[in-house]
Amino acid sequence: MIQWWQILLLTLYSAYQICDELTIVSSAGSPVFAGFVAGLIMGDIETGLWIGGSLQLMVLGVGTFGGASRIDATSGAVLATAFSVAQNIEPELAVSTIAVPVAALMVYTDILGRFSTTYFAHRIDKNVEDFNYKAIERNYLLGAVPWALSRALPVFLALFLGGGAVKAMVDTIANYQWVADGLTLAGKMLPGLGFAILLHYLPVKRNLHYLGLGFGLTAMLTTLYANLQSVSGTLSGIIGESGLKETIFDGAPFKGLPMIGIAIIGAAFATIHYKNSQNVTVVEQRVEVSESGEIEDDEI
Repeated sequence: MIQWWQILLLTLYSAYQICDELTIVSSAGSPVFAGFVAGLIMGDIETGLWIGGSLQLMVLGVGTFGGASRIDATSGAVLATAFSVAQNIEPELAVSTIAVPVAALMVYTDILGRFSTTYFAHRIDKNVEDFNYKAIERNYLLGAVPWALSRALPVFLALFLGGGAVKAMVDTIANYQWVADGLTLAGKMLPGLGFAILLHYLPVKRNLHYLGLGFGLTAMLTTLYANLQSVSGTLSGIIGESGLKETIFDGAPFKGLPMIGIAIIGAAFATIHYKNSQNVTVVEQRVEVSESGEIEDDEI
């Protein structure tokens, strides 16, 4: 059961996060930050970070241009974390059954918030003509109210009224295991979908070596960290200098390093070096030197 003070704090955060995203841009309006805050309030930070991180990856390649609206994954992370902890719902299931539908529905409240702020914008235009600076400041701040309500009001209503409905929905899904398994799988696939959207818009073909470098380094560092954890655990239980030497110099941190990862990193560095040398050659060909020896083209 979600306590009243938890509903209050989550509602206040939902009102603040959209204003932060539009003005301060301190990352407090990101899904992963929302998951952390919601998890902190609900008493389960791990679940909050898992849900927030999954939704953050889902919207990596999603952006807004002009007056376009996008799915509100931040509010989805707040509600999914709250209901996942309160109703003991699996995080993957919460992402697919709560976070994604909520994020999609919040597009309509986002549009409503955008329309509402035009009233204050027109008032500011009138204040500018009248040189009424106090009124300009006042209406500018009042413009944040529709934005805040566009997130806070739906989140509050969902938290206040939706606990029983969410529990009934999850219980119904649990009766059909194949549906639950499918939704869980969909929740796990969403981060991959976000990466796919991001890679679709990035110039991957021209920078494939950087993509390979990042993949190789990530894979190798994961192996290193895992082995270093094993070494530290072993060291804590060893007594005696001989055992310590054997553990440190037996190469444990480097066991399991895949040669394919080393090859990918080497190929990436070779490609970067080749491209840099090609760029230098092109630049040198563009340099023109006058008869007096002065360089006339400064694009070096």
